[in-house]
Amino acid sequence: MKTYFGIAVIVLLSLHSKAQHKLEKIWETDSVVNLPESVLPDLKEKILYVSQMGNNPNDKDGIGGVAKIGLDGKIIDLNWITGLNSPKGLARFGNLMYAADLTDVVVIDIAKGKVKKIIAIDSAKFLNDITVSDQGIVYVSDSRTKKIHRLENDQPGLYLDNVNGVNGLKAIGKDLYIIGGKNIWKADAEKKMTKLAELPNGGDGLEPIGNGDFLFTAWAGYVYYVSADGKYELLLDTHLEKKNTADLGYDPVKKILYIPTFYKKTVMAYQLK
Repeated sequence: MKTYFGIAVIVLLSLHSKAQHKLEKIWETDSVVNLPESVLPDLKEKILYVSQMGNNPNDKDGIGGVAKIGLDGKIIDLNWITGLNSPKGLARFGNLMYAADLTDVVVIDIAKGKVKKIIAIDSAKFLNDITVSDQGIVYVSDSRTKKIHRLENDQPGLYLDNVNGVNGLKAIGKDLYIIGGKNIWKADAEKKMTKLAELPNGGDGLEPIGNGDFLFTAWAGYVYYVSADGKYELLLDTHLEKKNTADLGYDPVKKILYIPTFYKKTVMAYQLK
C-alpha cells in the first residue's frame, strides 16, 4: 500500500510541475482606440503607447497615429501623435520611438511628442513589425514583399528576403527572432537561420519571457506560450468572438500582457500565471 501511495504522490507532483500556464483578464478599454495594432509599454512612466491605424490598415490617408493609455487601462491621450498613415509595429531606443508606417519608418521624439524624421524604405509595400537592438540597429518587416530591412544610423538596407509570412520581430543581443508564418526563427549575427518552433496559426506579435520562452500572438485571435524547446500551450482563444490578438506588449516583471484587438478597437490586459 505504501508503495502505491508513493507512486501516486510522484505522479501528482509530476503533473503539477507540468501544469499549463494561464491568463487572467485584468481590464479592457472601451472601444475607442482606432484600429490598434501594436502596444509598446513604458513601465517607468506607466504608459502604454498604442499604434492606431485609423480606418484601414492599408491606406495612406494621414489619419493614423499613436495613443497613450495608462497601465490601468485609462485613456490618457488618443491623439498623442497624429498625421501618420497606418502605423503598426512600435519600438524604442532611448528617447526615440520607431513606427512601421506602411512604406516608411517614422522616428518620433518621445519627450517632445513630435515626429522627428520620416525614413522611406525602398520598395516597401506593407511594413509591419519593428524592433531595435541594444546597439540601436532597427529591423522592420515587410509582410507583402517577404523582406526584413535593417537601419543603421537611419540608413536603410536589405537584411533578409524571401521570409515567407514575415511579421513579428524581436532583437535580443546579436540575434534577431522572426515570425515567419507559423514558425519562429532565429537569425544569428551571420544571418544563419534556425527554426525554433512551429505553431498552428500564423503569428503576429512575439515577446520574450526572459528565460528562453516566448509569448506568441496570432492575429486571428490566439495567444500561445512557446517554450524554449519548441513546445507550446494555447493561453487564449478569442477567434469565435472575432476579437483579434495583434502585436502584444509585455511587462516581464509583473508578467502582464497588453493585447491590441485591431477591429474591436480595444486594448486588453492579462496576467500570466
